[in-house]
Amino acid sequence: MVINCVAYRFDGQRIGDISLDDISEVLKQPDTFVWVGLHEPDETLLSKLQEEFDLHDLAIEDAQAAHQRTKIEAYGDSLFIVVQTAQLVSGHLAFGETHVFLGPRYLVTVRHGASLSYAPARRNCEHTPELLALGPAYGLYGVLDYIVDNLLPIVRDFREELQELEKDIFSDTFKRSTIRRLYDMQRDLMTLRLAVAPMQDVVSQLVRQHPQLIPDELRAYYRDVYDHVFRVNESISAMREMLAAAINVNLSLVTFGQNEVMKRLAGYAAMLAAPTLITSWYGMNFTHMPELAKPWAYPVIIGVVSVLVGSIYFVLKRSKWL
Repeated sequence: MVINCVAYRFDGQRIGDISLDDISEVLKQPDTFVWVGLHEPDETLLSKLQEEFDLHDLAIEDAQAAHQRTKIEAYGDSLFIVVQTAQLVSGHLAFGETHVFLGPRYLVTVRHGASLSYAPARRNCEHTPELLALGPAYGLYGVLDYIVDNLLPIVRDFREELQELEKDIFSDTFKRSTIRRLYDMQRDLMTLRLAVAPMQDVVSQLVRQHPQLIPDELRAYYRDVYDHVFRVNESISAMREMLAAAINVNLSLVTFGQNEVMKRLAGYAAMLAAPTLITSWYGMNFTHMPELAKPWAYPVIIGVVSVLVGSIYFVLKRSKWL
């Protein structure tokens, strides 16, 4: 459950890995802060962190229960942030969430559900010690930037899959699986939008508020995260519109194809109606019928029927019904 627990000096240099029991000793030293990464911790572990960092009861309750909406809440001189995460697992979109505790001398990330490790974000922060010297707020920037950057490939994969489905969308034959996949993609993008859209408000607050935790030197970096979130949100909206258009186009083409089939069937029915009408006269049990006793009556009737059927076929072919 404890992925890592690292102590840093406020000059951006890494002191080293520490245990949870050593956190209080490290914080007794001036100019130090701690970055803790957890994955689905239990109640005992969260209680331990609450004791070490004096975290609020309500924030600990939310972090333990998970299934929280994206939000940011201030508790004294600390922040509790919840952001939704997404990850493609075996071609399907899975969602998780990350809870972040930010204080003047600590950063705690708690991952639940589908979420990648934040080890790459930590390494990137450690490679720029001059910025990590600004404190835990730079680590928070690294985590948020990593979360948002991982959303862009998901939208790109959806766009590439839609391009592959276009040949099925415009095909002459109806495929139920195509419509089902388009619907699943639209549903996943709707859920992804509900996860990403509130993140704009969270990052916007970090850009404009909480000066006791977010140094002015980092405002530009958080504005960059906001720009990335906005771009992801716009890309999701564009993809949803494209998927809706693809579904409508596919259904329209299917309806058009069915209409073409009905037109052909109606045309052939009209061609069959003429000989059916004429021959039905001669099937009646009457003594006197037109030209019934003439030796050439049968060939004449055949000729008349052929001319009528040919005329109907010519008219329908010219009007593109056949």
